[in-house]
Amino acid sequence: MKLVIISGRSGSGKSTALHVLEDAGFNCIDNFPVGLLPAMVHTALRDPQQHSQRMAVSIDARNSAADLKRFPEILLSLDRMDLDCEVIYLDALGPTLVKRFSETRRRHPLTNETTDLRQAIEAERELLASIADLADLVIDTTQLATPALIDLISARVASKTSSGMSLLFRSFGFKFGIPVDGDLVFDIRCLPNPHYVPELRRLTGKDAAVRAYLEADADVLAMYDDIRRYLETWLPKFEQNNRIYMTVAIGCTGGQHRSVYMAEKLGEHFRSTISNVLVRHRELEQRF
Repeated sequence: MKLVIISGRSGSGKSTALHVLEDAGFNCIDNFPVGLLPAMVHTALRDPQQHSQRMAVSIDARNSAADLKRFPEILLSLDRMDLDCEVIYLDALGPTLVKRFSETRRRHPLTNETTDLRQAIEAERELLASIADLADLVIDTTQLATPALIDLISARVASKTSSGMSLLFRSFGFKFGIPVDGDLVFDIRCLPNPHYVPELRRLTGKDAAVRAYLEADADVLAMYDDIRRYLETWLPKFEQNNRIYMTVAIGCTGGQHRSVYMAEKLGEHFRSTISNVLVRHRELEQRF
């Protein structure tokens, strides 16, 4: 049996994620009471012919605080059952969540006569901390457009069939902030910058001219070899420690040339040894 638990602060994209899983054939339930998880799984395992073996539930702050605090012991009880369980946690920066609620004019579930929207969003972080701490995958949706989130959930969660590690290489620009969901972050701003070559400025690290420019520099090749060897050495150790998801963030100044090139090159290499490798470019998804 496959069980995906979706959680995260309101406005972070939980409903979108759940809809993607539903479209992929999962039996999905929103606002599921966390205390009923063991009973639901036990029923499904006892009679697999009558109950879906691919389920996804969304757990959020509408649960009671007492039940949310029990999540670690409940998850431990699920681990003792015969199922494949993954916890996916979505989040975004506070100002982004405030902006999203202001635009949609929805009511936050924790707002009341004495708690305004900003206070509710911060309180929600504390309520869901026990789930966030145990998440197999944390997705920062601050700068992630809805189509990009749909693509990420579809490729990384819904379509994941092997039990091995899911490896994501994400390029980004430091001037737009470091991705909070990066497990490993590499800074390659010391490499030559195609931005200062007029004929390359409007291109990206996917273009042949930019690749040729970068690969003509010995430092670029040395940086690639060092990162590749590091990952070849340590990714198996993470996998042995039951890490299901790993996100490797590669950053340059603007996230257009060097980091894109490096993420693509590393992704191409590791696809030969890891079945589930994705490459995504945060700034290109936003601006191109």
